[in-house]
Amino acid sequence: MQLLNDVRVLDFGRYIAGPFCAALLGDLGADVIRIEKVDGSEDRFTAPVSRNGDGASFMQLNRNKRGLTLNPRKPEGRQILDRLIPTADVVIANLPPDTLASMALDYETLRAHRSDIILTTSTAFGASGPYATRIGFDGVAQAMSGNMHMTGNADEPTKNYFPYVDFTTASLNAMATLAAIIHRTKTGEGQHVQGSLLASALSIANGTMIEQALLGVNRSGTGNRGQTSAPSDTFQTKDGWILVQVVGNPLYERWARLMGEDLWRTDPKYATDESRGLHAVDISTRMQEWTSSRTTTEAVKALEDARIPCGEVLSPQGALDNEQVQAMGFLESIDYPGIDTPAPIAHMPMDFSTLDVSIRRRAPTLGEHTNEILESLGFDKSEIISFKDARAI
Repeated sequence: MQLLNDVRVLDFGRYIAGPFCAALLGDLGADVIRIEKVDGSEDRFTAPVSRNGDGASFMQLNRNKRGLTLNPRKPEGRQILDRLIPTADVVIANLPPDTLASMALDYETLRAHRSDIILTTSTAFGASGPYATRIGFDGVAQAMSGNMHMTGNADEPTKNYFPYVDFTTASLNAMATLAAIIHRTKTGEGQHVQGSLLASALSIANGTMIEQALLGVNRSGTGNRGQTSAPSDTFQTKDGWILVQVVGNPLYERWARLMGEDLWRTDPKYATDESRGLHAVDISTRMQEWTSSRTTTEAVKALEDARIPCGEVLSPQGALDNEQVQAMGFLESIDYPGIDTPAPIAHMPMDFSTLDVSIRRRAPTLGEHTNEILESLGFDKSEIISFKDARAI
């Protein structure tokens, strides 16, 4: 069963926040049409892996979609858009408000085509305030939310390599879009759903911000070492690195018994998570002595036997080769034009007992379904040729 097989989504998104939101809806069965520039949108060609220049992230973020090229600013493109919009339940666009208006994708214009349409947008800084018209990417939101200040060391703010803010925004927007679909089912009313990168980043940082506002602790980065519990750090083994996270007294008691030394349980300065965080250097130093005499496999096995959360620090290749990653079946081997071996594409990161969320379609090649979609809208072959001559498609 597919939950959204009667829902059509037009994906005007770029890069991650828009496309991943649409991909999640596509995973749930929606007919998602990815709409690109005539020569291909920028995100198609980021980190190219195929002979045609298609990018790795594009393959992931545009699964379960059909592909259409369109220039809505041309009169011919507007003609196509005027027929396409009324067929859509949801329009997704992570574009600035002025760009939306110039493409006739602002909410009021869309409502003129279909009164109950749902528009899901995301901006860098939100729809109001002095930064509302500024553009920005994931890293900018990381910087402005306190994440970079806390992630690196005190003298070197560090950005997360993987764009967690983009993916968080996309996931929250997908949840909000589903809420808007439910709302429309109950009331017949459409909705403008608005997310922002900065709001997503601030949501994740909020606990630390509450602590700062109430206590003025003025935390700064300590690398991989945690500050509110211990041991919570990365440790070098004989042949690699592991990460250990001990939070709460029961876990700490198990860790202390593993170390085999009474002082870790009897000294008052190690009595609580807060006090252990203040003395995290002591605890990490002891843990490093322990791991230095063991291989990664030996250390992980001993920690696992003690029921202490830990994991190997893996490279991307190490993650691909990991027995648990392989056993999950989460990465599906998907063929794509221009690559010689299947690509490991992540499907929806949730499983359902009765819903089918598998990858039904690989990401589309540039304009792959343009003719098919236009014909379904009632355009004949001569009109489609004229649209191509005008570079509207």
